[in-house]
Amino acid sequence: MSDDQTFHTLQAELIATALSALKKNTGVTAQAAALEETNNSSHRIDAAITLQTAGQSFDYQVKCKSVVDRKSTLAHIKAQLEAIASPGLLISSYLSAEMAEHCRSIALEFIDTVGNAYLSRPGLHVFVKGQTGSNAQFNTRAERGSNNPTAMRMIFTLLCQPEAVTASYREIAAQAGIALGTVGTNFLDLSKRGFLIYAGQKSARRLLEPSQLRSEWVINYPIILRPKLKARQFRAPDPDWWKALKPDGVDMAWGGEVAAQKLINDLKPATQTLYLAKEQMAAGVHDLVKQHRLRPDPEGPIQILEKFWQFAPLATSETPPGIAPPLLVYADLLASRDPRNAEVAKMIKEKYLNHAQN
Repeated sequence: MSDDQTFHTLQAELIATALSALKKNTGVTAQAAALEETNNSSHRIDAAITLQTAGQSFDYQVKCKSVVDRKSTLAHIKAQLEAIASPGLLISSYLSAEMAEHCRSIALEFIDTVGNAYLSRPGLHVFVKGQTGSNAQFNTRAERGSNNPTAMRMIFTLLCQPEAVTASYREIAAQAGIALGTVGTNFLDLSKRGFLIYAGQKSARRLLEPSQLRSEWVINYPIILRPKLKARQFRAPDPDWWKALKPDGVDMAWGGEVAAQKLINDLKPATQTLYLAKEQMAAGVHDLVKQHRLRPDPEGPIQILEKFWQFAPLATSETPPGIAPPLLVYADLLASRDPRNAEVAKMIKEKYLNHAQN
């Protein structure tokens, strides 16, 4: 399956289901629903359809958006459709009564897959809201979206490597350490939730609202992804053991307080969080135990986890090598729930994350 075949297939399903519901509820039929890959005023048009009723025909240029639960998303779609010469139509999986009312208030015509609709043209007046039937296939795909470890690995890669958003699916899968077949599903979910412009050409992809996506990732990390990293805890007789640690070709990176100390130099690490490549975990832990006399302790301050990213963060004078990406360091500090880490986390966010370009 090509990079965008999955997306186009789901578009076709979404349009067909919505048009079927429209016909069932109102009698309005569709003559055609042709998927297109055209751009008008820099905005991609997903389809061209012709609605028919009472002997009249009404042409529309379509934007598809499976999940719409924010008025800001509707405003964004409205602006895109206003940029084209032809009348525009939003096709969505489901719009709540509140979202339907808002569409009418801003004159945004729409139909959804459960029969809700707002159509307002001379000779065509339809307004249906409050239909609550669900389309299980779209809802299931959405639930499999960002709330799973695989999606979180990919989102992390896109947030830390902004240029990766326009890379091939194969390159993204390699950098995120995920299966190739999951990339398209994850892109589709980001697009549904308003975090991605997901056009037909990979060069047109662009993340939207990256700061909000970062915040979501940080909240979800200790709940969804971190428990899957097979953490092992230890204690060392020398609390400063970490200062003498030399990677010597091992694929590892400091997170948490040690990384914060190296990035900000304003924290004495009481805990040490180390990310070690999965394929090197057994040998790496064995060497650490031997060299630094670590001993297993479920309450110990040393935590060794599987390194879940495959890309190499760019080392600069501000981000030395051997450090996890600042986004992960920030998430580690907040996940510790240690009040002394809160201020340092804030400093890392202000220095490394607030001005990140995506």
